[in-house]
Amino acid sequence: MKAALSGPEIERLVQALGKLPGLGPRSARRAALALIKKRETLLDPLSTALREAAAAIKVCSTCGHIDTTDPCGLCTDPRRDDHLLCVVEDVGDVWALERAGVYRGRYHVLGGTLSALDGRGPDALNIASLIDRMTGKTGVEVVLALSATVEGQATAHYITERLGAGVNVTRLGHGVPIGGELGYLDEGTLAAAFKSRRPL
Repeated sequence: MKAALSGPEIERLVQALGKLPGLGPRSARRAALALIKKRETLLDPLSTALREAAAAIKVCSTCGHIDTTDPCGLCTDPRRDDHLLCVVEDVGDVWALERAGVYRGRYHVLGGTLSALDGRGPDALNIASLIDRMTGKTGVEVVLALSATVEGQATAHYITERLGAGVNVTRLGHGVPIGGELGYLDEGTLAAAFKSRRPL
């Protein structure tokens, strides 16, 4: 049996860091060591920020985004377009779209996609609240910004059926990325690009 390299508190820190996406056991150890070496400038401020964030974070009851207020800042912003509602899988998708600066409407966060393999049905997602949100609304375009995966497409199809024919539903274009070379693309991406073609 190996002897412990450090005390239980440090091991717990390494294990907690190792649960973060993109950090394996080695990366977690390096990150923990960097935090410990610069305790006053890194570890203490990070500890305070984590504690404050844990106490302040709320899930928006309107759209499912996270913020420190409910409803969130995106839902209460009067400059946003009420005639556009972008449906995304996760909060990270909202952040990506906001970084890109290409969208100024409202959001609805599903919390994932439908997945029979993972046992994730419609009741596990924020689909019912989306339907409620759209009830009685006219002139709103619902943009489905979901992954181009089997699960994403199944979710998009399900939502479209639930919203009904009276709702204007669109989806993000799929296909050749900017700067992408055809020789490096997979067959699915090329097929989607051909189906999504438009006149110049």
